[in-house]
Amino acid sequence: KNEKWLEVASLLSYPRRKRKNINLIEIEKNFKDKELIVVPGKVLSEGEITKKIKVVALNFSKVAREKLLKAGSEAITIFEEIKKNPEAKGIKIFK
Repeated sequence: KNEKWLEVASLLSYPRRKRKNINLIEIEKNFKDKELIVVPGKVLSEGEITKKIKVVALNFSKVAREKLLKAGSEAITIFEEIKKNPEAKGIKIFK
């Protein structure tokens, strides 16, 4: 059990209406190329993304996932990332 994944689990335990939903424009503004960010909520499609960022989220809108993949970024669910990266190396949690 890793502290970072426990923090993500804690944020996901909030009621659905209090979960973080963010748009691509916010990811573009707040993160650098090649970062690994975790969104404990849904990624929405407003804005464009030009950076190659690995975005891990509970959910993605269809258009947001398409835009991320088109930009060369990765769009992965939290559950997939926990299996690949159980130590939570290099993750930044978007709160």
